[in-house]
Amino acid sequence: MTLPTANDAARLNTSATAVADATAPTPTSTPAGGSFKAAAIQTVSGPDVSANLAACATLIAEAAQSGAKLIGLPEYFGIIGMRDRDKVDVREALGDGPIQHFLAETARRHKVWLVGGSVPLVCDSPDKVWNASLVYDDGGNLVARYDKIHLFGFDNGREKYSEERTIAHGAQVVTVDSPFGRIGLSICYDLRFPELYRAFGDVDLIFVPSAFTETTGAAHWETLLRARAIENLAYVVAPAQGGVHPNGRETHGNSMIIDPWGTILARRAKEPGVVIAEIDPARLRETRTMLPALTHRTLRAV
Repeated sequence: MTLPTANDAARLNTSATAVADATAPTPTSTPAGGSFKAAAIQTVSGPDVSANLAACATLIAEAAQSGAKLIGLPEYFGIIGMRDRDKVDVREALGDGPIQHFLAETARRHKVWLVGGSVPLVCDSPDKVWNASLVYDDGGNLVARYDKIHLFGFDNGREKYSEERTIAHGAQVVTVDSPFGRIGLSICYDLRFPELYRAFGDVDLIFVPSAFTETTGAAHWETLLRARAIENLAYVVAPAQGGVHPNGRETHGNSMIIDPWGTILARRAKEPGVVIAEIDPARLRETRTMLPALTHRTLRAV
């Protein structure tokens, strides 16, 4: 298998339409019966990339054995270092490196679509990375890339975070057509910006791989996820980091899958594990027919 090289970066990150047209296979019908299983993997990643990938491999295998055909990993699944700089030190060129090879090989081995929550990719700045969500089809082919647009900043006097010190801002909204419907890609802090999700247009599933802090997650995580599902009448799959990491940071966890009515179908509070639920396209159509809110919009971006 040949993955795209760094020269393909611009092509893979131009626009939602370009990504779908240039890299995604022709959409096919959903699996027999219409419904299918999706899974959100929850991890508590540390500074050792190899150990993190081994833990992910075990959980992905569990999800695949349970029948999941579409599986998402959380933000920073490959590394949460002892310091912010650690992810810069292990950054990879697009199409090369242990994290990307792991994603491609794992998707191909289990014959699943795999959303690699976020991968640190080389960018123009030597001190930063793209925090990129990479989507692989069941043949292990890279079919979409989304670079995180909104970068987390927080300071309550006890905790302080500033992602823009080590991450470059993405600029493109990305969706991808799949056998499971059209998927909209976002990462963590993006969740607070509903205009991004409106920019997707009509999507069937929204992925929100995350590493919410315990402080912000306890206050807002569930509310924001359910809001994004309800206002976009779409399924939301939210794989998260969930626990106390070797660097002392605590992430909120509560990985979940939510239906278009805002109902939480499955959830895991803390610690590594698999969240799995049935995604039913008929439920999506029923909800949008019953409440055609997306067709009632009158205010548009200027």
